[in-house]
Amino acid sequence: MSEELALAPRHLSGTQKSAILMLLLGEDEAADLLKHMGPREVQNLGQAMYSVADVDQDTVNVVLDEFILAAREQTSLGLGTGPYVKNVFVKALGEEKAGSVLGRMSSSAPQKGIEILDWMDARSIAATISSEHPQVIAAVLCHLEPGLAAEVLQLLPEEMQTDMMLRVATLDSIQPDALAELERVMQKQIKTNAAVRSATAGGTTTAARIMNYVRGGADRRIIEQLTIMNENIGQSIQDQMFVFENLLALDDRSMQTLLRSVDNTLLVAALKGSDERMRTKMFAAMSQRAAQSVQDEIESRGPMKVSEVQDAQKRILAIARQLGESGAIMLGGSGDDYV
Repeated sequence: MSEELALAPRHLSGTQKSAILMLLLGEDEAADLLKHMGPREVQNLGQAMYSVADVDQDTVNVVLDEFILAAREQTSLGLGTGPYVKNVFVKALGEEKAGSVLGRMSSSAPQKGIEILDWMDARSIAATISSEHPQVIAAVLCHLEPGLAAEVLQLLPEEMQTDMMLRVATLDSIQPDALAELERVMQKQIKTNAAVRSATAGGTTTAARIMNYVRGGADRRIIEQLTIMNENIGQSIQDQMFVFENLLALDDRSMQTLLRSVDNTLLVAALKGSDERMRTKMFAAMSQRAAQSVQDEIESRGPMKVSEVQDAQKRILAIARQLGESGAIMLGGSGDDYV
């Protein structure tokens, strides 16, 4: 193997390397793997499978070695890649979803029904549903993965955003005729027939999951307006948006700042009901002596009521929110940005 070929895999992305391995697997095995991936992952991997179809054998061997796999006898990946990819996606996703994904990659296949929304980009979804009935839009947001739903929400007119989250939070079900109207719009856009599917449930948990991905200050604005419209729902969403486990996302400096503002007694109570990950995270932000002291107090503390532990955790979260709003710490959200 020449030095040039040996170095080539270093320029491949992780997704491209995964695609090479997928192409070496049997269709059934590859399909089983795809079933455990989200829409974005499936689409990205599918595109990568096309892009590495003609990769040379030396590069394949290097990638296999990197993943500690032994497949020296494998040949070039280019032959018959198109049918292979199609069969894998059909087996993993079914005809309809596979058609949509492959259509986005090769512009050759249509898709039916509301599930096509899972495979569309946020801008296309927003353009498709923005003029629909608000309850239909809310149902779509509930149907989408939270991250994608948040992107769509932020692309809707600002005056609609708060109302949409209120509808998501209070949505139990949607009538079939409303979904039928959405299907009609989808039919017109993708030029195919669609069958009406079951209603989508929402609730404050769904609303909170979506809001966790909203960025750029829109999250605070929507929550504030929502709380004015319905204080109980607004508070419920806010409580579920930021839970004690979210503190695991704090960087070390922010964690140190937070812990300096928390009384030891409160910290011991909160950590009494926490898992090892949270304790390790917080202990790492303390001096060895302070960490040992807190750990000793936790071990010596008798049984506590769950309500007492939860109350302590909520009080620490309240302190974290205050520090976050003042800019003293960076609260890591579920998305890529900080709020």
